[in-house]
Amino acid sequence: MRAIRLLLHFAYQEAMSCLFPVFIFASLAISKFATIPGIGRYDLLLILCLFFQVVMVKSGLETKDELKVITVFHLIGLALELFKVRMGSWSYPEEAYSKIFGVPLYSGFMYASVASYLCQAWRRLDVTLTAWPVPWLAMLLGAAIYLNFFTHHFSVDLRWVLMFAIFPVFWRTRVHFRVAEERLWMPLPLAFFLIGFFIWIAENIATFFGAWYYPNQRDGWEIVHLSKISSWFLLVIVSFIIVAELKHVKSRISRSD
Repeated sequence: MRAIRLLLHFAYQEAMSCLFPVFIFASLAISKFATIPGIGRYDLLLILCLFFQVVMVKSGLETKDELKVITVFHLIGLALELFKVRMGSWSYPEEAYSKIFGVPLYSGFMYASVASYLCQAWRRLDVTLTAWPVPWLAMLLGAAIYLNFFTHHFSVDLRWVLMFAIFPVFWRTRVHFRVAEERLWMPLPLAFFLIGFFIWIAENIATFFGAWYYPNQRDGWEIVHLSKISSWFLLVIVSFIIVAELKHVKSRISRSD
């Protein structure tokens, strides 16, 4: 009974942390089968995402500080989308007024929803970290991972080197979180993998509903290749490092005040 109670409480907190991603998936599903005359699907998705973002802040489900973090992820995601679409990694074939160089602006919210989940889960589960590496090392690794998403198109792909580097950098780091009245923990690399795996599942759902298409999906939907888990694993690390460092900066500012 104790295990069931903890699992149910954890599932509830995780579900509440996923409100933004769930809203996006629901919007993708509905907009695939229902249209509004005069409004392109990508334009409608942008309007819906903006509306829900306002609702999240006005209702208190997200704080203004969390909104700032989410905005940073939106911009980071759009920069990556602009480059990847130009390189032919994936495409957005539908017409829209809100497309820039082939990328609809709503796509940034898919990255922002990952940040929303991290911020919500951090607060709801009272997350703390122990043995976090020195800030310059964590940020250097995060920057190298993000840059590799761009540079591997022109030079050697260092993703496996970077994945290997994660373990000596974070091997002592633990994520502590509260479930009901109990404090639990897990190794940080395991948390990275679990989040990346579930984002890969979400990616399959998103491509099924036509959020974007990989080259092999243009003639019909196929499951996203398992190798994409490594990409999401790395992107989650970048996201987590940014959120963690911003949390640490805010904590230091609060203590100085």
